[in-house]
Amino acid sequence: MRLKIKKTGTYKYSKKYLKLIEEASVYDVAIDSPTTYAPNLSVKEKNNIYLKREDLQPIFSFKNRGAYNKIFNLSEEKKSLGIIAASAGNHAQGVALACKHLGLNCNIVMPVTAPENKLRAVKRLGAKVTLFGENLAHALIKAKEVSEKYKYTFVHPFDDKYTIAGQGTVGKEILTDGTNYDFIFVPVGGGGLLAGVSAWIKQNSKKIKIIGVEVNDSACLTEALKSNKRVTLERVGLFADGVAVSQVGKNNLDVIKECVDEVVTVNIDEVCAAVKDIFEDTRILSEPSGAVALAGLKIFSKKVKNKNLLAISSGANVNFQKLGYIVERSELGENREKILSIKIPETPGSFLKLAKIFGKLSISEFNYRKSSDKDAFVLVGIRTTSEDNFQKLKNKLKKSKYKFSDYTENKISNDHLRHMVGGRSNTSNNTGIVERIFNGEFPEKPGALLDFLVNFGEKWNISLFHYRNIGSAYGNILIGIEDQNKNKNILINHLKKCGTLFKEETNNRAYLDFLK
Repeated sequence: MRLKIKKTGTYKYSKKYLKLIEEASVYDVAIDSPTTYAPNLSVKEKNNIYLKREDLQPIFSFKNRGAYNKIFNLSEEKKSLGIIAASAGNHAQGVALACKHLGLNCNIVMPVTAPENKLRAVKRLGAKVTLFGENLAHALIKAKEVSEKYKYTFVHPFDDKYTIAGQGTVGKEILTDGTNYDFIFVPVGGGGLLAGVSAWIKQNSKKIKIIGVEVNDSACLTEALKSNKRVTLERVGLFADGVAVSQVGKNNLDVIKECVDEVVTVNIDEVCAAVKDIFEDTRILSEPSGAVALAGLKIFSKKVKNKNLLAISSGANVNFQKLGYIVERSELGENREKILSIKIPETPGSFLKLAKIFGKLSISEFNYRKSSDKDAFVLVGIRTTSEDNFQKLKNKLKKSKYKFSDYTENKISNDHLRHMVGGRSNTSNNTGIVERIFNGEFPEKPGALLDFLVNFGEKWNISLFHYRNIGSAYGNILIGIEDQNKNKNILINHLKKCGTLFKEETNNRAYLDFLK
């Protein structure tokens, strides 16, 4: 999705940042990061693509800039009280590095779902870490409570003028790297980087268009712009944990409205594809949030040609456990892999006949289980080089009288069905019992499954259960529940009390074809 911003036409809020950025102190702990030309991407996207390499900072993220500038500019009295911050990882490392360099007492509150590699990095830098809550919002509340109790100085991760100014030095470096850019793409969490970069660039080079990029499951800036006020998202996705923020900062939004031209939202598959792109051009493994800006650039670049486009590669603190999921989903994000459910007769030679339809196409996956004596469904993954080739395959299937469905964007198929074994439910309509299917998430923490089952109780029978860990703070769940109540809301209301959000998928075609 793309949302154009109707700018205010003035620089009422952003003009004060010119002096703050000019005077920002960041280079005691940060480097003037290089800009890398991306030859593979440039050929593929038919534009000149550049990456601003904040993944090469000492903490492998831009967050050391803003954190150090904020702490450096504190009064000596506030420094002496000790510092506290809340973060899922990158801001925590930035604060810990600043405190280590300045010799200050450092306390960090991190959610229990924080990636292990970021947790270790923060401790290695000498910070005292407290684990609290399941997301950044919970950790922020706890950090402020501890700050008030012990009189620590609280350092906000993004909603602060000195933090914004520190991040704004990225924009200052971009304008002096010798390339005349047409578009600059910046990832958005709370908006600190976007506010700082846009404040500097828009007031020094009005011709450059600034595009913010959000993940669609944490698009707090987009919702704020739609509502013309800051809103708090009820839930944010945590796969791209570095941008998993439920509310954009106030100072940040004021600047963004004046200086940013457009906001683009991307999905997780597109982010995974961008991680792969960065690796192919730099051999750096970006974390998902670090590739968000490039994912937005790729969407935007379809509308322009022969332009100079820059994306900020904002971090490389990737959780190693996410790599398998990133690899799997990158093909879908590039629209290279298609998933088809094909109905075949349950007769000898039916597989061979279907295989001849595929010919020499690259098959990435082939799943089959007999369902009756008459027919069966197969789930097939196919790598394609273009939409035209995929359409040709579908035409061949139609010509040969095969019935099929395209499940490329079916969440149940992609997150669960491709990884499951087993047969179909034998629930009979004569009993009055109906199997209902729900898709949800579990927090990645010890005891999460037990907590859910205890809350769920013994009133309903669980007929299907599949848990899918994607290397994030949450894992995907598919659950089947046998229900004999005529009032469907009874089970819905019971699930709401179990502490896990669910969406009913009983009519999902992938479930009906393979599991019903």
